Amino acid sequence: MNLKKFLEHLNQGLTVSGGSEIHLFMHEVSQEALGLTAKLNNAYHTPEEVRVLMERIIGKPIDKSFTMFPPFYTDCGKNITIGKNVFINAGCKFQDQGGITIGDGTLIGHNTVLATLNHDMAPEKRNDLHPAPIVIGKNVWIGSNVTILPGVTIRDGAVIAAGAVVTKDVEVNVVVGGVPATFIKKIDR
Repeated sequence: MNLKKFLEHLNQGLTVSGGSEIHLFMHEVSQEALGLTAKLNNAYHTPEEVRVLMERIIGKPIDKSFTMFPPFYTDCGKNITIGKNVFINAGCKFQDQGGITIGDGTLIGHNTVLATLNHDMAPEKRNDLHPAPIVIGKNVWIGSNVTILPGVTIRDGAVIAAGAVVTKDVEVNVVVGGVPATFIKKIDR
C-alpha cells in the first residue's frame, strides 16, 4: 500500500474494512499527521511557518494568501485541498480521509469539525469505515462550533450559522442553521 493507492481507494468512496491492509495504512498516515499537528500546535509560529507546516500536513502547496490560527487537528491531512484567501480559525478538527475541498475566500470559524468518515451501522461491521467527501464552495462563511458531516456540499456564498450540524447539501447564497441545519433565509445580493 502507498499513499496514492490509499487516496484512490478513499476518493472512490470504497469501504475501509477494519483490520484490512488499507485500514492499517490509514493508521500509519495518521501517525505522521499527529506528529506534524503536534509540532504546529505546541509552539508559536509566524503566519509563513504555519502555512509551510500546513503544506507538509496536506502534502501539497497552499497559496500565500492562506491564514490559520492554530491549534488545528487532523488524523490524515493528505486528502485536504485549500483554495486562495482561506482563513481557518483556532480549534478546527478535520477528519479528511473522505476528502475535504475548501474553495477560495472561505472563512471557517472556531472549533469547526469536518467529518468525512462514517462507521458501518451493522454491529458486526462497526469497524468498517465509509468515506464521503465534504466540498465547500467559494466565499462560504462557516460559523463557530459547526459540524459538517460526510458527503455534504456547501455551495458558493453560503453562510452556516454558529453551532449548526450540517447533514445535507447547502444551496448557493443561503443561510442555514440549527441541529440539523435547515434553511433560514436567502442572502440578498
